[in-house]
Amino acid sequence: MAERIELTVKDWNSPTKATWCPGCGDHGVLSATKRAIVELGWKREDTVVVSGIGCSSNFPHFINAYGVHSLHGRANPVAQGIKMTNPDLNVIVSGGDGDGLAIGTGGFIHAARRNMNLTYIVMDNQVYGLTVNQTSPTSSLGRLTTSTPFGNIEPPMNPIALAITAGATFVARTYSGDSKHARKVMKQALDHDGFAFVDALSPCVTFNRFNTNDWFKERVYRLEDTDFTPENYLKSYEQSLEFGDKIPIGVFYKTDQPTYESQDYTIKKFGSPVKRGAQRVTQEALDAIFEEVK
Repeated sequence: MAERIELTVKDWNSPTKATWCPGCGDHGVLSATKRAIVELGWKREDTVVVSGIGCSSNFPHFINAYGVHSLHGRANPVAQGIKMTNPDLNVIVSGGDGDGLAIGTGGFIHAARRNMNLTYIVMDNQVYGLTVNQTSPTSSLGRLTTSTPFGNIEPPMNPIALAITAGATFVARTYSGDSKHARKVMKQALDHDGFAFVDALSPCVTFNRFNTNDWFKERVYRLEDTDFTPENYLKSYEQSLEFGDKIPIGVFYKTDQPTYESQDYTIKKFGSPVKRGAQRVTQEALDAIFEEVK
């Protein structure tokens, strides 16, 4: 029997050093993700990280696995294509609130409603950091930024409520300043069979001087320390609306539903496209399909 090699966090460290600002919450999200992966016993060759554009979308560069740094707002569609081509892969989608909740909203919603077996991590810092301090979809009302010098007049988007409504079968929030809790929640998300969404509160220490670590530490509390349970859809949605003086972190909603790829006719009929390789479907097989659908 071949000896099983246990990977450590060090094995998942990329040769490329993380270039985020010192103190950026994304460092904590990356660390929690790698530690969760180690606990799950994943292999590097079976793991793909897909991102869009933005500070947090550099995520694939900083983890030692396969990675795709795709187009702005297109991480989810690219990840879905990868998953459908090789359903056996562990696919992580990463990005920021700007990439995923503005131009990428459509891809996010459709991946969720299909229940693709992906884990989507949004590093939510309530600002466009890469383009130096512009209002993002999760920026609070009244925020002064370079794009809203007289104050933001758009109400912020609620990513937790959106994910639940769109059909995600696992919805959670973490806070990068609580590393142990973030690792536990990330492990549950990565291990979930279906579309898992994690809103990772990740303070931008350079441009967001409002939603700081001190601001979050005064407000966050763990849902598991309460009597809340995440199995009831309506109660989960109601809980998702709380964000202000108190900010809950933890699992908001989870349910078991068939994944999209497990129901796909061609995958069930002919197997994974990667495993069947370049072999063409025979005429006999096509005739059988046509007879079946008559």
